[in-house]
Amino acid sequence: MDFSILLVEDQEDISSIVAKYLSKNSYKYDIAKDGFEALELFSQGSYHLAVLDIMLPGIDGFQILQEIRKTTDIPVIMLTAREQESDRIKGFDFGADDYVIKPFSPKELMKRIEVLLKRVYNESNELVLAVGRLKLYTSSMKLLKDDSQIEITSAEYKLLHTFMKNKNQILTREQLIEKSFGHDYEGYDRTIDTHIKRLRRKVEDDPKNPEYIVTKYGVGYVFGGEKA
Repeated sequence: MDFSILLVEDQEDISSIVAKYLSKNSYKYDIAKDGFEALELFSQGSYHLAVLDIMLPGIDGFQILQEIRKTTDIPVIMLTAREQESDRIKGFDFGADDYVIKPFSPKELMKRIEVLLKRVYNESNELVLAVGRLKLYTSSMKLLKDDSQIEITSAEYKLLHTFMKNKNQILTREQLIEKSFGHDYEGYDRTIDTHIKRLRRKVEDDPKNPEYIVTKYGVGYVFGGEKA
C-alpha cells in the first residue's frame, strides 16, 4: 500500500537521512523545513502519518500538531532533543501518538512508523477527515454524520474535502474552484453556490442557520464546526 508521510524537520542532515529510509521502505513523503511550510503542505496534500520536530523556526511542532488535530486523527510522531517529561506529556495532551528522542536510530523510527500505520489503518490506507459530527473518507468518498452515511456527488465531495482541509479559513469562490476542481474548471463561479446549497441540505441540521458552511457576505465561505 502507498502510504504518504509528512516529515517536518529543519535540520537537513537529519531530514536527508530519514528521507532515504522512507524511500527504502517504499513510503511516499514530503519534507517541510519550517512550520509554515508544513501547514501549507498539509492543507494541500493527504498524509497518512506525520513526523514532527518540536523545535522549528516560525511555528513549533506543538502548534502544527494542534492544527493537524483540528481536521484529522492521522498518527503523529514527535521528534525532540528534549528529554523533559513535561514536554512529552504536553505532546500527548495535544494528540501525539509517539515520541522519538534525538539522537535516534532511523531504523527505530521506521519501525515505529510501521507499527503505527498497521495499528491505525489495519491493512487500509484510507484517510478520514473529521470535523464536528462529520467524517469524510478520502478514498471511498463516503460521508458520515453521527455515523449515518450521507450520499454526496463527486463535485460535493471535492468541495467538502477542500472545506475540511481548510477549516476556519475564509475561501473565495475562486479559491474553492482552484483547490477543488483545478485551473481547467469550465463552470461558472455561481455554480459553486448551487453545490454549496445542496451540501447544506445534506450536512446541516438547519440549512438556513448553518453550523458548518457559513457565508461571509461579499467575500466567500468559511467552514467550521461551531455555529458562528
